[in-house]
Amino acid sequence: MHAFNLSSINVSTEFNATRRRRCLSYNNSLDLEYGRRRRVGRGCKDLTRTYGIVACVGGGGGGSGGGGERLSSSARSFLSRSQAYALLKQQMEVAAKTEDYKEAARIRDSLRSFEEEEPIFRLRRLMKEAVAEERFEDAARYRNKLKEIAPNSLLKCLSDATTLGIRVQVRSVYIEDRSQPLKGQYFFAYRVRITNNSERPVQLLRRHWIITDANGKTENILGVGVIGEQPVILPNTSFEYSSACPLSTPSGRMEGDFEMKHVDRVGSQTFNVAIAPFSLSTMGDDSDSF
Repeated sequence: MHAFNLSSINVSTEFNATRRRRCLSYNNSLDLEYGRRRRVGRGCKDLTRTYGIVACVGGGGGGSGGGGERLSSSARSFLSRSQAYALLKQQMEVAAKTEDYKEAARIRDSLRSFEEEEPIFRLRRLMKEAVAEERFEDAARYRNKLKEIAPNSLLKCLSDATTLGIRVQVRSVYIEDRSQPLKGQYFFAYRVRITNNSERPVQLLRRHWIITDANGKTENILGVGVIGEQPVILPNTSFEYSSACPLSTPSGRMEGDFEMKHVDRVGSQTFNVAIAPFSLSTMGDDSDSF
């Protein structure tokens, strides 16, 4: 879950006080584009790091918010426990940074007890064991219970989809030291790898993200390119970048598409490349990094 190395990124330093009030509102999803970007393939090399904001789209600036769905009592209970879990993780990190190791150890033990008792972790474990033992009826029962408690928990923090030979992989991670659970502010980073497995070069023109929080509120985020670029991706090469998404709930989901075109012929029509759904979760999962 900690394949990202984002400790050197301090997003808040990129804003003055006025822009911070305008852009870092957790009532709306933001599209923070920054980061390590890397081309992988023949004739390519690592590029330099770039930090900055490409787009900041709130509810009135191009994003369209959907109304929240009414949560069941079990879903509300899970949401409350997720907030408590995120707060414990943040408190442990603060204690460790201030070298209050006795307090850090106490919170660590509390986290371990929480993880042992939390139904989401228990059901995930039971479902995994049932599948391994081919007890598929039990696995289905555990899966349905997970869906009832927390629908997004069935999603992995990793997604992988291929459209017309263009493969898009995404991996998300919760960033404790950028989050403030007591204020309902949860910061997630995600890393995207786009691999051109086709025989023609393509260019990424636009991005479209659909971001849904745990209350069912949806934001549509539209933007030109990614991290300030409209990269051309040659056959058998990849393009990678990192970005971030703050939420007002401790879990949610993202999906979307990239608009692309072939650049080896004049007048080629654009086409959409799917970004499969993936989870944003303070509780994470056991997905491997790509």
